Amino acid sequence: MKRRFSLLFALILILVDGNTLSAQKKIDATKKDTTMEIAIIMFDDYETLDVFGPAEIFGRLTDIYNLKFYSLKGGVISNRHGVPIMTEKLEIINSIPEIVLIPGGWGTRKEVDNLLLIDKIKELAQSSNYVLTVCTGSALLAKSGLLNGKKATSNKRAFAWVASQNQNVDWNKKARWAIDGKYYTSSGVSAGMDMTLGFLADRHGIDFARKVAKEIEYNWIEDKDNDSFVVE
Repeated sequence: MKRRFSLLFALILILVDGNTLSAQKKIDATKKDTTMEIAIIMFDDYETLDVFGPAEIFGRLTDIYNLKFYSLKGGVISNRHGVPIMTEKLEIINSIPEIVLIPGGWGTRKEVDNLLLIDKIKELAQSSNYVLTVCTGSALLAKSGLLNGKKATSNKRAFAWVASQNQNVDWNKKARWAIDGKYYTSSGVSAGMDMTLGFLADRHGIDFARKVAKEIEYNWIEDKDNDSFVVE
């Protein structure tokens, strides 16, 4: 009798767990259908705030945006600060993300010569609705050729190096962030947050962006055309 009861109880647990998993899958599917996926392209030695500044802003808006972290090989990616993050393989992306975000950092010095990564960035960027780069992340996008003839900016301390990666780009030495069509490029590190808020203002209105900035107690630099760290 006890054995029959145990088997029955086990079957009930399986059914409950199965229903729970099914319900969770439905929730995840619904979320994906109703939110815009932001694919954040990761690599070793990324700049911490380049990633987590925009992630903090977008991540608060869970009813609008869905963050996903990818790298070429997947697994744990770490930076020089020792901050690890789990990523998925870029090759598993089975639908084009609406937004691609490319951070900068010392790792870009190596990754500009990583043809596999550059080709994947080009593929995703061409198909996505928007492409955002932070800091020297614009060097990776420039290397793909997609910024040819377009206005763009980058980290002012590394500006000469970034510009040397592709001289066919209309590099703006003065901008805090630059916009050319679907391409948004920002200056260094904290400028990625200003650009992200600017992106929100363009999509949802200035008051919406200011509300988000206030929620995170951030003094948003709203003037995209003037960077206090301008190249002399």
